[in-house]
Amino acid sequence: MPRHNIKEPVNLTLPNAEFLPKVVELVNEGHSVTIKLKGFSMRPFLEDNRDKAVLVKPLCPKSGDAVLAEISKGYFVLHRIRSIDSEGNVVLLGDGNLSCEYCRIENVVAAAKGFYRKGRDKIDYTDGIKWKAYSFIWTKLTPIRRYLLAAYRRIWIPLFGPM
Repeated sequence: MPRHNIKEPVNLTLPNAEFLPKVVELVNEGHSVTIKLKGFSMRPFLEDNRDKAVLVKPLCPKSGDAVLAEISKGYFVLHRIRSIDSEGNVVLLGDGNLSCEYCRIENVVAAAKGFYRKGRDKIDYTDGIKWKAYSFIWTKLTPIRRYLLAAYRRIWIPLFGPM
């Protein structure tokens, strides 16, 4: 039998300003791209350097969608769309953030199709019941989010680890 030269995947770490434009290019070509998440803006459900997002081309972004958006030249965020006005202005809010960020609809460059959480091999699809339930409850708690996030960081994580 012939031997195949199969190599293990190589993990590379690149600055977002260099890496994410390549991701956008692949998404625009019709590929789905899986990236490891960096940052804490989607806490408590998504964690830095643990979870992965599966990104696809955004077809018709709407309120509640988790999207990758370029909010300024070379600066990308993965946040949830809070609202889109009739002129194409988008308000974004990361689940772990207290303040909004803004872009234009044309700067929404990818949509999250799902997430691999907690090292699992099974994807949590954003159109699935589990993700929709998380999203519905968490977005309704926005007025008290500051207190919930503080309790999560100061009490939950030290006792139980990240969700």
